[in-house]
Amino acid sequence: MIQRLQSVWLLLAAAAAFCSLKFSFYSGNMIAENQSKTFASLTAQSNLLLLILTAGVGIASLIAIFLFKNRKMQLRIVLLTLLVSIINLVIFFTETKKFVANEGAFDLTAIFAIFIPVLLFFAIRGIRRDEKLVKSLDRLR
Repeated sequence: MIQRLQSVWLLLAAAAAFCSLKFSFYSGNMIAENQSKTFASLTAQSNLLLLILTAGVGIASLIAIFLFKNRKMQLRIVLLTLLVSIINLVIFFTETKKFVANEGAFDLTAIFAIFIPVLLFFAIRGIRRDEKLVKSLDRLR
């Protein structure tokens, strides 16, 4: 299970998803209800939808690791997780629009959220490579 490279990619994607729950994506000044500027950080816990999607990506990545015997199901779950992680990134970037322009910056820990789709793509590549290998071995039998 863990010997397969895609399992490592999935484990890293799950770790990055759980890290992005805690670490901030964007920091800057935000306009409060009383029209004053307050410093705030955008994390996945700042928004309920971000929290659900990010936790879902992490949990789905962990579940996909243990589906190594059923590669078709594993591939479907990872493709769905990739789609959800891209939607998650879009929501992260749209949430940054709520901050005052030119008074905020992306944090270094935003790398966690940005690397999740990349890691999932590498996992998909590994799963497809395994599928091709099994098909080629079946032809030899």
